[in-house]
Amino acid sequence: MTADPLRSGGFPPEAANTPDPGGNTTRRTIQALPDELVSQIAAGEVVERPASVVRELVDNALDAGATQVTVKLMGGGVRQILVEDDGCGIPVAELPLALQRHATSKIRSLHDLEHVATMGFRGEALAAIASVSESSIASRTAADAHAHRLDARSGELSPAARAVGTSVEVRELFFSTPARRKFLKSDATELAHCLESVRRHALARPDVGFSVWHEGKLVEQLRAGSLQQRVHDILGDTFVEGSRDVELQIGPMRVFGRTGLPDAARSRADWQYCYVNGRYVRDKLIAHGIRSAYEDVLHGSRQPTYVLFIEIDPERVDVNVHPTKIEVRFRDSREVHQAVRKAVEKALALSRAQAAAQGNAHADNADMSSSQASAPDPGPAGISGSTQLTPAPLLSSRQDALPWQAADGATERRWAGWPHDGTPTQPTSLQTGGSVDAFAGMNLPRVVRQADEGLQAGTTTASSASFAGGPLGASASAGGPFASALPRGASDASLPEHEWPLGRAIAQVGGIYVLAENAQGLIIVDMHAAHERVVYERLKAQLSADRLASQPLLLPQTFAATPQECATVESHHETLLQLGLDVGLIGPGKLAVRALPTALVQADGVELTRSVLADLAQVDASDVLQRAQHELLATMACHGAVRANRRLTLPEMNALLRDMEATERADQCNHGRPTWRQLTLKDLDALFLRGR
Repeated sequence: MTADPLRSGGFPPEAANTPDPGGNTTRRTIQALPDELVSQIAAGEVVERPASVVRELVDNALDAGATQVTVKLMGGGVRQILVEDDGCGIPVAELPLALQRHATSKIRSLHDLEHVATMGFRGEALAAIASVSESSIASRTAADAHAHRLDARSGELSPAARAVGTSVEVRELFFSTPARRKFLKSDATELAHCLESVRRHALARPDVGFSVWHEGKLVEQLRAGSLQQRVHDILGDTFVEGSRDVELQIGPMRVFGRTGLPDAARSRADWQYCYVNGRYVRDKLIAHGIRSAYEDVLHGSRQPTYVLFIEIDPERVDVNVHPTKIEVRFRDSREVHQAVRKAVEKALALSRAQAAAQGNAHADNADMSSSQASAPDPGPAGISGSTQLTPAPLLSSRQDALPWQAADGATERRWAGWPHDGTPTQPTSLQTGGSVDAFAGMNLPRVVRQADEGLQAGTTTASSASFAGGPLGASASAGGPFASALPRGASDASLPEHEWPLGRAIAQVGGIYVLAENAQGLIIVDMHAAHERVVYERLKAQLSADRLASQPLLLPQTFAATPQECATVESHHETLLQLGLDVGLIGPGKLAVRALPTALVQADGVELTRSVLADLAQVDASDVLQRAQHELLATMACHGAVRANRRLTLPEMNALLRDMEATERADQCNHGRPTWRQLTLKDLDALFLRGR
């Protein structure tokens, strides 16, 4: 058995003894590697496939100020890659330097590196590419009489013909490393990766035109224009019509772009584009923030779609953490996580019905601009990609009149069942559907307990609304549980009845679905799912209005912790206290939980704490507690909502529709399932072959 040379005070692994074929041990000396081998090792990190070459060369073209970039491929990019641009070009004296490792025009000092605003900055891409391929570079500046071409392998410099700009040609990729070439896929697969690389750049730079040729045929052309047009050109009508504008400014940081509606979620994460200061990144922190925003509106393992841009001070983000620059590190990751989550939540808060109502209100206002004055056509999904969407707050007694409410204070009584004096009467005591008695013994925040008591007592107030899950069966004339949630004196008469987004109820089918008629055609509503969302959003609003209190434990819960968990507690102590958790180190590798959030005092404190610490360690932010609270409220809402096979009167159905129009995220229930669907007159005509 041979002793470990390090433990025996010997030489390091680089100079370790190695047995020769005869079994004798010979010492290998430490020596510097040849430049070509160093470049080939670097190429293993930078150049994974032809798409990696395309990415690096397009980066350089954009940094040179190009307004048009052309990519020509042969054999999926394996046989040839030619990237041409109309940028500033490279002076002839600097061409040999361009192919040297760590030679660049983009940074000069550590200060430049910490404030880098260009796509590339390391100066190693061209040298790495040249070490594993047959490469050449031709360039011309505005001051040159003609272009010059430099062969990377021979170093020969010769005159060339081209306009101002640069052309980089890469032939026979991985010819010098045949083992790497064996790992490449088919030409069609490699071409698809190259196209995706160009599209990622194109979304970030709509001011630049891009064209891609393969085997002499044009396969992609993107003309310079607006960001909206570029998103449409790359992702098509499907994404544009099924997405919302995102816009949020928090201090010096801005988050903008478009995010897909839950209904437009996909089975694959292929329509997810995120950019930091114009650089495409794949960041776990940002992805976690986006996914958290979709938490209670996305069904199962469906993947959201989005094109998001984050603008942040370059000093607050480190892009020099990955060989391909596809990952970044933020100075304040929690700030970025919360900003991204808040921006996406704000965009998703407005339901399709609210968006349609706002569009109708804008159409009736002659003083609005032309872009706001045109009423959107909801179409089959009730969505308009051109509508400017602004989240509306939950209805409360202090809220301004909604689009379907009048300012004169008269309540629409035909559907709400309110008496003529404007005061809602008490519902009858008929108790049906699920109850929330199972939660009576839980130590909930005051506002949740009040909401719970309201659900069981069946009381109707302006702030909690009779349609918050009280006893069912009361008639609308008696101010039953589906009486409108409008504040006293409000009215929905500002919109004509035929312009109500979810229309007028006409029937109930199978004790489950409510049928309604609106201007576009037929609305089908799952009454349990819809009512569940209404109750859930009201409970969330009440909970967020109350302070997140903490309750000390009679006996602290101790557990053995990993070194990472101990370090997380020490570095995030204030954050844990804000979340209602009092956790402290009581010994080597041992933590004690001394207090829990009041709403979750019955939960397993150790398991809850471990989950929060895992989140904090990974993304420097945690939504475990909020998620646990929302799961509790979702269960309460599910038990408090109207159940299937409960016969509703027309006024009750209409009250449900009006409440859906006033509720955020009303398009999905708490589990991500749809609450309503639209069948247009065109859809109905197609079912019966009318007009054929």
